[in-house]
This record gives sequence, structure tokens and C-alpha cells, in this order.
Amino acid sequence: MLGKLTSVVLDALAEGADARGGPLPAGGPGAVAERLRAACAPVLPEHGTGAEEALRTVVRAVAEGAADPADPWCAAHLHCPPLAVAAAADLAAAALNPSMDSWDQAPSASVLEQEVTAALAALVYPGRTAPDALVTSGGTESNLLALLLARERARAAGAPAVGVVCGATAHHSVRRAAWLLDLPAPVPVDCPGGRTDPEAVGRALARVTGPALVVATAGTTDEGLIDPLPQLAAVAARHGAELHVDAAYGGPLLFSDRLAPLLDGLESAVSVTFDLHKLGWQPVAAGVLAVRDADLLTPLALRTDYLNAADDGEAGLPDLLGRSVRTTRRPDVLKIAATLRALGRTGLGALVEHCVAAAREFAALVDAHPALRRRPGETGISTVLFRPLAADAAPPGEGDALVAEVRRRLLAEGRAVVGRAVAEDADGTRRLWLKATLLHPRAAGEDLAGLLDLAAAAACRAGAPHPPRPGGPR
Repeated sequence: MLGKLTSVVLDALAEGADARGGPLPAGGPGAVAERLRAACAPVLPEHGTGAEEALRTVVRAVAEGAADPADPWCAAHLHCPPLAVAAAADLAAAALNPSMDSWDQAPSASVLEQEVTAALAALVYPGRTAPDALVTSGGTESNLLALLLARERARAAGAPAVGVVCGATAHHSVRRAAWLLDLPAPVPVDCPGGRTDPEAVGRALARVTGPALVVATAGTTDEGLIDPLPQLAAVAARHGAELHVDAAYGGPLLFSDRLAPLLDGLESAVSVTFDLHKLGWQPVAAGVLAVRDADLLTPLALRTDYLNAADDGEAGLPDLLGRSVRTTRRPDVLKIAATLRALGRTGLGALVEHCVAAAREFAALVDAHPALRRRPGETGISTVLFRPLAADAAPPGEGDALVAEVRRRLLAEGRAVVGRAVAEDADGTRRLWLKATLLHPRAAGEDLAGLLDLAAAAACRAGAPHPPRPGGPR
């Protein structure tokens, strides 16, 4: 039965993609909602329509209205096209349906998770005796766990809380985690050029009373920039603080021998967040929190008799409850394990290198385009910020509005999905930019060139002429 229904799903996915005809459904939110409701109503019929009809209807409707990360022009977010091997493994996970909260629900999956997390922890902390890692739902949960563990270490040392210091470009989940854990609001420090300033961190740490945790970022959401990790580690050490690195975006650079040095200093962190549903091409969700010593995870231990009774543990049944703050938990490790085995470290590293190279190609295309310009400075991991020259020529206060309108026009037309980010320009002014986040493991420069022409044309349709590039024709 599953094989037959899988064929129905694959056909419906293809039909929906054909009907969509691009990276995003046209018409905007209202049109998408109207089409979906018309196709799927009623969602709770009095009598069922049967599995094949239901799958065909629902999957086709959702596919027609989907954002397609496999399209090179779907490049707004850290939203990757999943590898086929990972998607197929995810189907197996759904069919087997182990729950990762007790051994008797997931006998083999629990062993697989132990092996995979050990391998990933060793990747982050080479040479350490006993590093460990947890599978999480993503960077938000990983950062929450990192702050939770830091709080518990502070409490064990007799302090009521831990002070958090992070760059102004840190992911919003750091602030949210502090709020959820009833910690003092994180102290934001300056990020000149988009990177956290170690000297500003030192000044902030001097004002923190009691234990402190510095949160660095290896791959900012808006620009893909990597904080100066060695310098931040040194500053933290001088002040007796710990370092956590949010490498949700940049962590998979470790798969590449050539790019791994960009993360020098990572091994100094007490904990590291990284995601494999970004530069790892996994279906959501596939997050990881690595710690430099397995004992750091002890505060997560919890005893409840129906899942991990003490006598069961004494009899040799593994205890899984301390591997997450969640109870029922999907076996996300299956797709990760299948991908790691299929591609190996060097295969994944090659895909990461491709995306980094594609971003450099794309940046060069922006620089050569007569109607666009790139944000000055270094290109991030695989993120490029750019804006129409017409936005610079617009009256004060209207340039950013034009940039926002260009993005919304592309979305409404279903032609392209580009993001938005506020970042400093060369003169220090914070401006709105279009953002391309390049995570497609196969797309090359020629696949991306048309995206720039679309953006320039959208600026023209928004009522802005294309001024000549400063300095004359190129």
C-alpha cells in the first residue's frame, strides 16, 4: 500500500510544480489561499474520499502553492533543497515511526543516533576525549539548550543566573532563549562591518556580575558573516566567561578541508549550534548542539518510571530521556545518517564549497550589472546583499521603500524569492538590501544571472529609472 501511495504523491508533486510554473505561486497571499481552499474544501468532510484521492488533492494543492527551494531563483532564506537520499530516508522514518524517548520505542534508531552524534561531535571538537552532541529541531532549540545548560552551570556554582553577551547581529533566538529561561536580557555589543567587536565584548563583560556566556555567530542570518572566533574566545577566557558559538549556518563548513579554517577558534567554545537543514540539505528539521564534554549534558537528565525506570537502567536498557527537552521526538537522525553515508565528509564538503563559490560568482555578476550594486565589503558564506542603483537615486526616505517594493513585486509575480536585510553601507548608513542566500548544491552563475535582471526590471516597473553606474559604463 505504501508503495502505491508513494507513486500517487510523486505524481501529485510533479503536477503541482507544473501548475505553479516557477519558484513561488503567483498572486500573493490572497490568491494562494483562495486556490488552496477551493481545492481542499471541505478539510473535514462528513465521509472520507479515500487515501489516493486525498493524497492527490492535498499534495497537488500544497505543491502548486509551495515555495520551491530546488529552484535557483528561490534564494531568500536559509531554506535548502533537500537531497533525494535525505527525503527518501525521511519517508522511512515516518513509516517506521520510532519515538526517540525510550529504547523500547526506538531500539536501532537510538543506537544510530548515538553513533551519528558522536561523529558530529568529533567533527566539531577534534581531539577531545569525550565530546557529545544532541539532535535538535534547529538553531532555536540548540541555542535555548546552550543557554539552559549555561544557566544550570551557574546555579551549580552558586550564582542565580548567567549573564549573556552577544553581538547585535546575533540570531533572535538568543534573546528569546534568555526570555524563556528568565535570564537577564542579553547585552548586545557593536558589530562594525557586521561582525562582533571583541573589544566591545570585553567592555561588556567587565560590567557583568557573576558567570557570563559570550555568544558568537559563525554565519549571521542577514549577511553570512563569521565573528572573529579566536579573539572572542581569548576575551571570554580573560574575563572568566564561557563561549557558545551559534554556527547554525556556518557549522557545515567543517566538512570541507579548504573552508574549515574559517571556523578556527570554534573548538574553544563550550557548546556549538549547527544545522544540517541549511548547508546540509536535509528536510526540516535537522539541528545539532555539540558540547565539548558529555558531562555538560548531565543537567538534562530526568527520571520518569514509565520511560527510564532505574531498575531498567541497571538491567542495561539505555536512557534516552536526557537527550532532549522534548519527549516524543522524530528519528531525524535517519536522514542525517543516510546522507552522511551516501556522500561522506568530502562529498558534503564539495557541496558546501560549491555554494560558497556560487556566492562569489553571484557577487561578481552584481558588480558587473549596470542597474544594481552590491553591499560593499566581503561576501558572506553564501549570502549576497544588493540593491537597485535606482534606490540610491530616489529622494531621501524613498530608496528603502523601493527596495522593499521590488522584493514584493517578485513575490507577487511568482518569479523569484529574494530576501531582505538591513545592513551598513560604505558610509555607515543602515540601508535596506535585497538578499540572495545561495544554498542550491548544483546551481551555477549562469543559473543566477537572470535573477538580477528580474530585480532590475522590477525596480523599473516600480517607477524608478535605471541611472548609470557611477564612473560611467563598464
